[in-house]
Amino acid sequence: MPFKAVFGSVVIGSALIVAAFVLNARRPGIGNPSIGGAFLAGQPSASFVRATGKCAECHRQETAAVVHQYEMSVHAAKGVSCLDCHQAVEGQTEMAHSGFLIAGQLTAANCKSCHTTEYEQYLRSRHAAPAWAAVSGSQDFTVEQIAFSERFHPGWVDRPANALALLEGQSAITKGCIECHDIGKPNLDGSIGSCTACHARHIASVRLARRPETCGQCHMGPDHAQLEIYHESKHGVLYNDLKYFMNLSADPKQLTTRDMSVPTCATCHMSGLDGLKVTHDTTERLSYWLFADISDKRPAFERGQAEMKEVCLKCHAQTPIDTFYREAEQVVSDTNEKVRIAAEIIQGLRDEGLLTPEPFDEPIEFVYFDLWHYYGRTAKHGAFMGGADFVQWHGNYELLLKTTELKKMAEEIRAKHEGR
Repeated sequence: MPFKAVFGSVVIGSALIVAAFVLNARRPGIGNPSIGGAFLAGQPSASFVRATGKCAECHRQETAAVVHQYEMSVHAAKGVSCLDCHQAVEGQTEMAHSGFLIAGQLTAANCKSCHTTEYEQYLRSRHAAPAWAAVSGSQDFTVEQIAFSERFHPGWVDRPANALALLEGQSAITKGCIECHDIGKPNLDGSIGSCTACHARHIASVRLARRPETCGQCHMGPDHAQLEIYHESKHGVLYNDLKYFMNLSADPKQLTTRDMSVPTCATCHMSGLDGLKVTHDTTERLSYWLFADISDKRPAFERGQAEMKEVCLKCHAQTPIDTFYREAEQVVSDTNEKVRIAAEIIQGLRDEGLLTPEPFDEPIEFVYFDLWHYYGRTAKHGAFMGGADFVQWHGNYELLLKTTELKKMAEEIRAKHEGR
């Protein structure tokens, strides 16, 4: 064989071997730290291989997306196995699954095994029991759960089921109301809620929980248009411009304005930005009951307002912050007065016996409900979140229109009763 042919074969063979090593080194896999692999150093433990390797062996064929999401997660990077999350905890029923005993259903109790502080903070929030009770009332909670929640939210858990939801019917409740309100669902194991409502399941992502669109799964629409208001606000405009330059995956306890120079919902309501306290109680920094028909100050008004202003101070000076709050509080006060005028119209008809005691069986009741539940809330949230159009056209204009309609309808009801 000619020398050139031999030499060429050796060179080509060597190149193929080198290429194979290079490709293998760059091959994505569960052990590659660059994609959030499970093992940052050394070899995986035997238990990890049994739990995660065995699970992935089947699930790569059946539900490949969840394996891929898990491999990108912080859980995988820290060596948390599938079984660590899927094993049954106290109060849960076990089920046999491919040689393992796992929980029949995962709940917040499984996350609580490692994230106890976050769970306890969440229990004090309106995302917990009050969210479920807003639709279903207190019937699904234990006496102990009701007593605990009523300490923080008096009257919001020990209450009847939602009258409007009952009139709309079970299918509307199941595929409508509960899709959001099950963030506070009582579970059979004694826990409340599901952390995956905000963090998702196998990705278990803090990045996802920080995105306004995640909150917007529920906090949107005519009765609580927070997502729409946010995107209209300067905060939202800046976020949409700069979000690709932000480190949304930063450790919550190490988060700085360098990571997130523009606030999202989580920044203002939960984050530990530049040394602030991290919390999963989304009500801690709130000062008014903005969702109510008449928005009074919350019991911890002073503390809530002071803590929220601390967040504002990470970007703004004290004077514009105080001006912003003063103007927003004036909108709340004015809106309260407009709702009171409307409420007096309805109460006057009731006092005269011109309305039935049943809820939502007469058109005028829906007009009043729209007035405060849609437009009153919108004006107040718009004022506190920087959404001028929602204060004005989606808020105050509609308040004026609906009040005019209420007055006219009340006149017609009285005239009909008097036979005129």
